[in-house]
Amino acid sequence: MGNIDIVGTIIRFALLLPAIVFHEVAHGYVALALGDTTAKDAGRLSLNPIRHIDPWGTIMLPLLMTAMFGAGFGYAKPVPVNPYRFRGDRRMGMFLTGIAGPASNLLLAVFSGIVFRVLAPMSGTITYYVAYGAYLFALMNLVLMFFNLIPLPPLDGSRVLPLLLPDSAMEAYHKWERYGFFILIGVLWLVPSIFNVDPIGAYFDVTVYPILTLITGVGLGG
Repeated sequence: MGNIDIVGTIIRFALLLPAIVFHEVAHGYVALALGDTTAKDAGRLSLNPIRHIDPWGTIMLPLLMTAMFGAGFGYAKPVPVNPYRFRGDRRMGMFLTGIAGPASNLLLAVFSGIVFRVLAPMSGTITYYVAYGAYLFALMNLVLMFFNLIPLPPLDGSRVLPLLLPDSAMEAYHKWERYGFFILIGVLWLVPSIFNVDPIGAYFDVTVYPILTLITGVGLGG
């Protein structure tokens, strides 16, 4: 293994942390708008990262992934949601709360892309680093967004998928839900190491990177 860029890893982690926090808070606010006060009652509508930190998902996993791959993903403590307190259809409510996190990351990525486009043509050392930070922030929000859209528990895609499946398919899906985390680990680590195939990388190639280029005007490494 080559030398790990400690400073670069810390900077990437520092940029990823607010993306994770906004992601979780978005879940809570949409749930609140639908009538569920569970997240509010638990104090999880705060932007204070301490309220959302999960030692493994928020700290260790993102640091490990950014050190290994240059960009990482992670998760905070899940915002508590009680679908039985939603007004209206519970399945739609779970869809809306589930999609809220990835949607917040898309908005942050677009905003960062605009900042990058404004600052990139300008000169100056500080401007350069701010523009570079905006570019990285856009990248990390897109990674977080599309990773969470994978339809495996505990990711947000598992909340989005039920709205798209008929009841008969949902029965089969629920049987596999309990194995979601283990399937995810297999896709992330076992499949690449055993078969020399990177399904997550291929997925990002057709999702994250084209959109990154669209919103920043620059491809990865461009």
